[in-house]
Amino acid sequence: MARYYSNMKTVYNLHATLIKRGQHDNPVSLRAFILRCSSSPDTARYGASVLLRFPIPGDPFPYNAVIRHVPPSLALTLFFHMHRTRIPFDHFTFPLILKPHTLNPHIAHSLILKLAFHSHIYVLNALINSYGTSGSLHLALQLFDEMPHRDLVSWSSLISCFAKHGFPTEALMLFQLMQLRQSDILPDGVIMLSVISAVSSLGALELGIWVHSFISRTGIKLTLPLGTALIDMYSRCGNIDRSVKVFYEMPHRNVVTWTALINGLAVHGRGREALEAFYGMAESGLKPDRLAFKGALVACSHGRLVEEGWRIFNSMLSEYGVEPELEHYGCMVDLLGRSGMVLQAFQFVERMRIRPNSVIWRTLLGACVNYNQLMLAEKAMERIKEMDPHHDGDYVLLSNAYGGVGNWVKKEGVRNAMRESRILKEPGLSLVHVDQVVHEFVSGDNSHPLWEEVTRFVGSVIDTIKLGGYTPSTSNVLHDIQEEEKEHSLVYHSEKLAVAFVLLYHRNRKTIRVIKNLRICHDCHTFMKHVSSFFDRDIVIRDRSRFHHFSKGFCSCQDFW
Repeated sequence: MARYYSNMKTVYNLHATLIKRGQHDNPVSLRAFILRCSSSPDTARYGASVLLRFPIPGDPFPYNAVIRHVPPSLALTLFFHMHRTRIPFDHFTFPLILKPHTLNPHIAHSLILKLAFHSHIYVLNALINSYGTSGSLHLALQLFDEMPHRDLVSWSSLISCFAKHGFPTEALMLFQLMQLRQSDILPDGVIMLSVISAVSSLGALELGIWVHSFISRTGIKLTLPLGTALIDMYSRCGNIDRSVKVFYEMPHRNVVTWTALINGLAVHGRGREALEAFYGMAESGLKPDRLAFKGALVACSHGRLVEEGWRIFNSMLSEYGVEPELEHYGCMVDLLGRSGMVLQAFQFVERMRIRPNSVIWRTLLGACVNYNQLMLAEKAMERIKEMDPHHDGDYVLLSNAYGGVGNWVKKEGVRNAMRESRILKEPGLSLVHVDQVVHEFVSGDNSHPLWEEVTRFVGSVIDTIKLGGYTPSTSNVLHDIQEEEKEHSLVYHSEKLAVAFVLLYHRNRKTIRVIKNLRICHDCHTFMKHVSSFFDRDIVIRDRSRFHHFSKGFCSCQDFW
C-alpha cells in the first residue's frame, strides 16, 4: 500500500508540473509522462484517464504501453478511443487488445482485414489464440490453415486451444503435424506444456513416457512449470512412482510442484506419503495454499486418516491464516462419511460457516448409502433435490441403497421418478490405450468390433475365478429377474470388458490400465482383485475419484473407496 501511494504521489507531482508549465497538452511532454505512468499497473489507470482527455495524435506507442497494464474494460475503451480519434494501430495493438475477454475476436478480425494487418504473423497468432480461447476452434483452425507462414507461436496457440477445450487427441495430432511439416521449428517449453496437458487428459502412459523422453532428447530445460506438469501427467496416467522420480530430480520446487505430488499420492491411495510430502513442504519454508490443503485433506479422506484430517483442517486458519473454503469443508465431509462417521458428518455440515452446496449433500448421500443409513440418505436426497434435481448419480445411489437392503418397492419408486423426470443414467465407459490406439467399451453397448468375443471371454474368466472364491455381487441388479440373469448382466460392465480385451488380445502385457468415467462398483472391484491374482497381472483403474492398483489379489485402496 505504501508503494502504491508513493507511485501515485510521483505521478501527481509530474502531472502538476506539466500543467504549471503549460505542457499538459504538448504531445512530446505528454508522451514522456504517459510512458512514466505505464511503468506500473498502479499508475497506468491514471495515464489512461489523461490519454482519453488529451489524445496524442499519430502515435500508438503510449496507448499500447498503457493498454498492457490496465483492466480489460479500460483497455477496450482506449482501443475504441484510438479508432474514433484516428490514432493508428500498429502490429502490437491488436495482440494487446486480443487478450482473453477484452475484444470480441470477430470484431477484431474485421478491423484487422479492414486496416490491412492480415499479413502480420504477430497479429494473426493473437487472433488464433483469441478465437480458440472463446471456443471458436473451427475459426482458429481455418485462420491457421489460411496463414501463408507459421511460426512456433502459431502452432503453440492452436495446440493449446485444442488441449484446453477438451480435444487432446486433436492437439497431439497437430503437434505431430508440426514436426512433419515444419521440421525447422523446434518445440519449446510452452508448447510442451500443452502437449503434456493433452496426454494427461488421455491418461496414455506410453505416450507420456515418449513425451518426457522427447523433452530430454531435444534439450528443453526442465523448468518449474514443465517439471510440475510432468509430475501431474504421470500421476494421471497411473504411474505415481514416475511422478515421485521427476519430483526428486527437479533442482527447484515451489508450492505448485509440492501440491502436484501431494495430489498424486493422495488419489493413488498413498495417504501417509502424501502427508509426509505436505509436512515436508512446510518444513522447506513454503507456506501451503488452499490447493495444498485440499490435497492433504483428500489424502486423509482416501486413507481414512480422521485424526490427521481434523488436525490439518483446524490448522488452516489458526496456523497458516488460510480461510477454509467450500472444497475444504467438502473434503472433511467426505473423510467423516467414508470413515463411517455419517452422523458426525451430518452434524459437521449443519455447523458449517459456509452454506453447503449440492456437492456436499451428494457426498453425504454416498456415505449414507455405503453404510446403509437409509433415513439419513433420504434426508440428504431431499436437500439435493432442492438444489440440483436432475443429477442421475443421486437417484442411482439411492436406488442401489434400497436394492442393497432388499427394499425393491422403494428402489422401483426411485427408478420411476427418474423416468418421470426424464433423467437418464450415464452409461459406464472404459478406455484402454494399446500401442497408441484407444479402445472404448460402453456398458450394455455392442458397438466394439470384438464385442462378442470379449463378452464370451469375460464369461469364461468369471467361471474360472469363481473356483478361486469370486462370487458376483447381484444385490443391486433388478430384483424381478433370475439370479443367473443377474450375474449375466454384470458381465457387461465396461471395465470388465476392457480388462478382458487386453487379457485376450495382448497377453504379454503385465500391467493393464483402464480409464473409467464412473466410480467402480463393488462387484467389478472384487472381480479385479481375483483377476489380478489368477492371471498374475497388475491392473490400474482410474475411476471418477481415484486410482485403484490391483495386484496379487489386493487393491491399493484396501477396499475403502
